[in-house]
Amino acid sequence: MTEETVRYTYRLRPGVTAQAALLAEWHRCRFLWNEAVHQQRTGRKPTRARLGKALTATSAMSSWLREGSQNAQATVLCNYATALDRSFKIKGRRQPTLKRRRDTLPSLEYTRNGFALTAGRLRLPKGVTIPVVWSRELPSEPTSVRVYRDSLGHWYASFVVRRDIEPAPEVDGAIGIDWGVTTTATTTDPAYDLPYGGHRKRCAAELAKAQRKMSRRRRARGQAPSAGYQQARRQTAKLHKRAQRQNTHAARQWAKRVVDNHQTIAIEDFRARFLTKSTMARKAADAAIAATKRELIERGTRAGRKVVLVPPAYTTMTCSSCFARAKQRLGLAERVFLCRECGYTADRDRNAARTILATVDRDRASTDGVRHPAPSSLVDVVVLPELGIPRLSAAENR
Repeated sequence: MTEETVRYTYRLRPGVTAQAALLAEWHRCRFLWNEAVHQQRTGRKPTRARLGKALTATSAMSSWLREGSQNAQATVLCNYATALDRSFKIKGRRQPTLKRRRDTLPSLEYTRNGFALTAGRLRLPKGVTIPVVWSRELPSEPTSVRVYRDSLGHWYASFVVRRDIEPAPEVDGAIGIDWGVTTTATTTDPAYDLPYGGHRKRCAAELAKAQRKMSRRRRARGQAPSAGYQQARRQTAKLHKRAQRQNTHAARQWAKRVVDNHQTIAIEDFRARFLTKSTMARKAADAAIAATKRELIERGTRAGRKVVLVPPAYTTMTCSSCFARAKQRLGLAERVFLCRECGYTADRDRNAARTILATVDRDRASTDGVRHPAPSSLVDVVVLPELGIPRLSAAENR
């Protein structure tokens, strides 16, 4: 039986002294992170070796840093170096930025030597002990822990553990999934469609009222926020958090139902980031397409299903019956697909979902892992011998 690395998250109940210690430690780690960003911007690449030497030299001169945990400080610098390396290796990934006090939530990480679990409590360096709300047992000894605070002021501990992967039973059937805004996920089987939840839309009036309270009670820059402002801010955070949890719950239930009943899952490799600059930005954010897609991929790979990401190019313009491509793009107002070659008619998104599934069935998408590499533009048109129909070239499949 194989194992996997997962996170188990639990609620923390820190007292006033423990909260003050956590915030003080967070400010030290934030200071080190911002110093590393400053070094990067001045032309010196802060490697792990340089950051380690800088931490040792700075701690020797600063009693403020020596009061904190060296484990948490070294971990935050290691995380910075990892994030910086990924920004150079992954195209489109941004470099690490400054962590400002007003718009960054506290988050601390400790390795195995920096924490302990004793008598149901989380013991951190410098004598910080926090009660843990154990909602379930840990499957194994944790290797690291992340202590963080959310927008409501609640503290959580996320443990990294190893657990056995329970093999999912083999099932028959395949499904294709096309993402959208009106309907979050349109599948080849209408019984598995994920409708638009609209959780943030339903609380829009309450949210606007709370935000107006925040605006009225906001004090001038440099003055401490009033109790009324903090109350309105907390109410706003509660509404956001409730909508987020509703979206997460709906995505988990839907992804579990899809994975439990299908062996092959063809997913449109849709990137919802471009919608943030369109008129559909608010509705797309409410639909949480990226989070739903990520949940489906994680559950599918964990269950051992065949999960394939298909490029979204031309899936709307291609007929799922005869694979003829329309010469003109379909406008957003055209919700019915009509093939001029064979006369096939279907819902626009349903046809795209069937085209995505047919792409996997006809072996037009790679199944090496989840993400498939971009095809070369020099690949010619290939004829599938078992089907006797032309295969789309790489240039056409973009």
